[in-house]
Amino acid sequence: MRPELVELGRALAFDKILSGNRDISCMTCHLPQFATGDDRSLSIGQGAQGSGPERVHPQGLFIPRNAPPAFNLAAMQHLFWDGRVEAGLHGRLSTPAGSQLTPRMRRVLEFGPVSAIGMFPVGNRDEMRAYTGNELALVADSDNTAIWEGLMHRLGQIPEYRHMFERAYPGQRFRDMTFAHASNAIGGFLVDKLTFDDTPWDRFLAGKDNALTPKQLAGAQIFMTIKCSLCHNGATFSDEKFHDVAVAQFGPGKGNGSSLRDDFGRMNVTGDESEKYRFRTSPLRNVELTAPYGHDGAMTSLRDFIAHYSESDKKLLAFDPLQLEPALRSTLLSNAPDINAHRDTIILGVVLTDSIINSLTDYMSALTDDRARDLGRLTPRHVPSGLRVDR
Repeated sequence: MRPELVELGRALAFDKILSGNRDISCMTCHLPQFATGDDRSLSIGQGAQGSGPERVHPQGLFIPRNAPPAFNLAAMQHLFWDGRVEAGLHGRLSTPAGSQLTPRMRRVLEFGPVSAIGMFPVGNRDEMRAYTGNELALVADSDNTAIWEGLMHRLGQIPEYRHMFERAYPGQRFRDMTFAHASNAIGGFLVDKLTFDDTPWDRFLAGKDNALTPKQLAGAQIFMTIKCSLCHNGATFSDEKFHDVAVAQFGPGKGNGSSLRDDFGRMNVTGDESEKYRFRTSPLRNVELTAPYGHDGAMTSLRDFIAHYSESDKKLLAFDPLQLEPALRSTLLSNAPDINAHRDTIILGVVLTDSIINSLTDYMSALTDDRARDLGRLTPRHVPSGLRVDR
């Protein structure tokens, strides 16, 4: 990985200049101090103050989904909870931008889907762009090209950024670059700094027989024996498919259903009703560090989320909103029967004893790389724009 590219990506990821009103960065919702999350069920986007669990929006607004962890993204072919950025047939990149992500821009993206990950939050009004108060807010929602050009114009007004871009892409002039160069750099930063593969489980697979504790080893045997490993497998412990595992729906939603506060998940991307309420299988690397869990952070502890898979239909019907932060408790939808009707058949009939749940929780602690426990070093002291960096 080119150090100059990584350094550019780090600056961009933490710089609020990429948001409409210069009040939020990519990493505001993916704080290193919270294992690339924000310790919230649902994130709070632009227009708010504070960071992490202390972040507050004056209108009490939330982002519809939980901030997913950013670990080992180079190994992922489907990004975001609904997989709207993905490597499709023959590795061809599919994104919400369609043809606006031109062949010339695609050639810039070096690391697969993760290279395109930065191109879409910047255009989302709730997440970063805002509705008023800046020149980007005036652009039509469908005009990604204009949004990206506007951001490059901003960056080009800062000499340090022009120099950083040209060092990161030797032989190219900043004036000839597009926002794909910025997003690719963010992807490079995420890949270089947040790829972890030295867990007790990795060492065990490499032949170190005593890498796991007896409890972790017993949990691993159970994990491989029952249905967990059918979906949680591969380099990231995700089959990268989409499943309805009967998670409660609350928050602002994605504009679905009669309430307009439902979230139909993968169906919003494909239009296929059979994929209603399906979300991408969560990867499990460093999972003990990344609470809350689920597409909307419905479960606040890892053990509770594992336990949810035992008779998940009953767990959904009995979901207690009091476990949520006060501002979200009244937003729980009464759509549990519909979610259960679409529940994935792979979890039908699953019943887990307390002993099994404890063993699985022990095993998942073996999927943590100790280097991921303290990521504070990733946060820069300053960024080229001079805007405040969230800590």
